[in-house]
Amino acid sequence: MRRSALYPFRSTLLVLGLGSALALTGVAQVEAQRAAAGPPDWPCVQRLIPDMAWGSIWAGPSLDELERQWWDDEEVGRVVRFATTRATPEGEGLERVREFVAAVDDDEAEERLTLLFSGLFELTNRERRRTIDSIRRTSRAQVARLDVISEMVDELEKRRGEEAADETEIERLSEDLFWEQRTFQLRQQALPAMCELPYLLEEKLSRMTRVIMERLP
Repeated sequence: MRRSALYPFRSTLLVLGLGSALALTGVAQVEAQRAAAGPPDWPCVQRLIPDMAWGSIWAGPSLDELERQWWDDEEVGRVVRFATTRATPEGEGLERVREFVAAVDDDEAEERLTLLFSGLFELTNRERRRTIDSIRRTSRAQVARLDVISEMVDELEKRRGEEAADETEIERLSEDLFWEQRTFQLRQQALPAMCELPYLLEEKLSRMTRVIMERLP
C-alpha cells in the first residue's frame, strides 16, 4: 500500500480503533469530524486551541498594563509556583491561593491579585501547551505504528501465499503482529483521558480565578 493511500486509512484507525477501522466503516464521516477538530496529528474530539486567551477568563485589570512581572513579587511567585506545580494536589493549591487573596492588603490588592492571576495564567498555559504537544507526539507515534502494522500484515500475507510456506515463521510473524496490534490498541485507549487534560487545566485555572475575582471590586 502506498503511503499516500495509507494516510486516510491510518487516520481512521486512530479514531475508530483497529478492529472497526479494518472494516473501514464510516471513513468519510470520521475524516470530516477530524478535519473539523484540528490538524492531522490531533486525535481528540475536542477542538484544538493551542493557547488560552486571558481575556476569556479574567475580568479584572488588563495584564498588558502591569508595570512589573508576577515573579518580581516574591510572595506572589511562591503562591503561583506552588499552586500550578504537578506535585501539588489541586485542593491544596486552591487553598494557598485563597489564603493569599484573603491576606493581601486592600491598598495593594488590585495590583497584587492581578499579578497573581498573571502568573497562574502563564504557568497554566505553559503546562497546557506541553500537554497538547505530548498528545500530538503520541498521535504521530500511533500513526508510525500503523505503518509498521501495515508492513507486517503485507509480509504475513506474502509468506502465507508462498508455495513452500514456513509455518514456524508464519506463526512467529502472526504473534509479532498480534502484540503490535495489542500495543496500538492499549495506547489508543489511553488517548481519550489524555485529551481531557487541557480542559482540566483550564477548569483548575478558572476555579482559582474565581477566588481572586471575589476580592476585586
